[in-house]
Amino acid sequence: MTKHIFVTGGVASSLGKGLTASSLGRLLKSRGLRVTMQKL
Repeated sequence: MTKHIFVTGGVASSLGKGLTASSLGRLLKSRGLRVTMQKL
């Protein structure tokens, strides 16, 4: 089953969004889940 996680915020907080998304992806991967990131 596919699940989606969206990280949103303003233009100025792009660094914070990137750090949050990469940290979350790393945690999910360490638990054995397949993670694909996509910037829209």
